Amino acid sequence: MIALQTAIPEVLIVEPRVFGDERGFFFESYNRTEMARLGITDVFVQDNHSRSVKNVVRGLHYQIQKPQGKLVRVTAGVVFDVVVDLRRASPTLGKWVGVEISADNKRMMWIPPGFAHGFAVLSEFAEFQYKTTDFYAPQFERCIRWDDPVIGIVWPLEGEPIVSPKDRAGASFAQAEMFN
Repeated sequence: MIALQTAIPEVLIVEPRVFGDERGFFFESYNRTEMARLGITDVFVQDNHSRSVKNVVRGLHYQIQKPQGKLVRVTAGVVFDVVVDLRRASPTLGKWVGVEISADNKRMMWIPPGFAHGFAVLSEFAEFQYKTTDFYAPQFERCIRWDDPVIGIVWPLEGEPIVSPKDRAGASFAQAEMFN
């Protein structure tokens, strides 16, 4: 595996070594030793899996207490995956990184605790899987609007986004709870 840095140094794109031939392919999607070599030493406690249709936007989600680090990947389709830095003391506070990850490119993204996360589905559907470093705690879940103009994420959508009522009611960046 190799790690590619993003504009926010703590957020990494992880590219696995893929072995392919006429039968198909094989790769390790998680190897604790390899992840530690890349600097990802967190322990994962939960795996999640979602399926969404084209133009669905999920997020921007985070947990203000019991924050979750996430190792995300796509096993079917294509998504535009986004993280926003919510760490008050960070020089990249309020900055975002967006990366296309797909079943074809097999890229993963490491999102440490302290970031809001969301994605948009670019293919007809996508299956999105991720590991988390802490358990889901709905009482601490927070959401920032996916289209907040202060953050200014450029979502590569074709057509009207499909957003849940909960995500439409997300806080603005200016009103969002941040991490110390």
